[in-house]
Amino acid sequence: MSRVYNFSAGPAVLPEEVLKEAAEEMLDYRGTGMSVMEMSHRSKAYETIIREAEADLRELMNIPDNYKVLFLQGGASQQFAMIPMNLMKNGVADYIVTGQWAKKAYQEACIYGKANKIASSEDQTFSYIPDCSDLPISEDADYVYICENNTIYGTKFKTLPNTKGKTLVADVSSCFLSEPVDVTQYGVIYGGVQKNIGPAGVVIVIIREDLITEDVLPGTPTMLRYKIHADNGSLYNTPPAYGIYICGKVFKWLKKQGGLEAMKAHNEKKAAILYDFLDQSGLFKGTVRKEDRSLMNVPFVTGDEELDAKFVKEAKAAGFENLKGHRTVGGMRASIYNAMPIEGVEKLVEFMKKFEAENR
Repeated sequence: MSRVYNFSAGPAVLPEEVLKEAAEEMLDYRGTGMSVMEMSHRSKAYETIIREAEADLRELMNIPDNYKVLFLQGGASQQFAMIPMNLMKNGVADYIVTGQWAKKAYQEACIYGKANKIASSEDQTFSYIPDCSDLPISEDADYVYICENNTIYGTKFKTLPNTKGKTLVADVSSCFLSEPVDVTQYGVIYGGVQKNIGPAGVVIVIIREDLITEDVLPGTPTMLRYKIHADNGSLYNTPPAYGIYICGKVFKWLKKQGGLEAMKAHNEKKAAILYDFLDQSGLFKGTVRKEDRSLMNVPFVTGDEELDAKFVKEAKAAGFENLKGHRTVGGMRASIYNAMPIEGVEKLVEFMKKFEAENR
């Protein structure tokens, strides 16, 4: 069977080259006589894998020396608690709610202190990014929190909010490594890797050193303290070793593609193919305000639920997987992460044109 075009929001498509390489090394990793899955995380071979992965990520993102890179578990959702537990020194934080994940993060923060919802786009089903140039930032806020790319709703912050000097914390799960970023604009930039970087089970946290302290909320579990992981080089306990190994391969693949500048150009070209079609289609339409569109997640609808369901079913039969939209938006969603080849998007548009002709 040939590979399908997988438009899943996550776990998502990985570069074929990386999968083939991992397959070749499955039984014997570089002469060790064992798989990375079987290897002690304290071994020399594994230490090389995790250190190299970190070095490559630092190079790709141009991460300054005063930021730590942590490979953790618990997914992005565990960070919803870990962030307030470690950063809420004054017990106050401001949240910009632009989707389901930011909303969940906000709700979680409410458990640990005073979380203020200072802006939201819930009034229009999160189909836009609110103006964040002059928000009522709390004077004593420990940080301002955003979800930079909203996987479900297909929106993206094109301009970071004006935090008025407060630390910015960003969940970048679904736009991680899709374009260059200035890490110095953030106190914490983190994401689950299962969308754009690797298999589910790893979350990468890039955190400025001054934010890593012993001073955490009372009752914070040892495993949820950034300092523990930073002091132990992400090896305090057994890490998600195989997942990190695959992430490392993806970093090398990205470097080979020309780094994040090249990825951004590739992703813009790819997204334009789909958005240009949606903008002129008589049947399909995008659900997001144009200026806030994500390069990674593209939701669209026909306006007729039965027709949407028919489209998803016929698309699947034609080799286009996971196009059903999230239940809160309905319709369809095409996630076109770094590893989605351009011809995948071209073929999808071809299929959509054909479907439109048959169903007008």
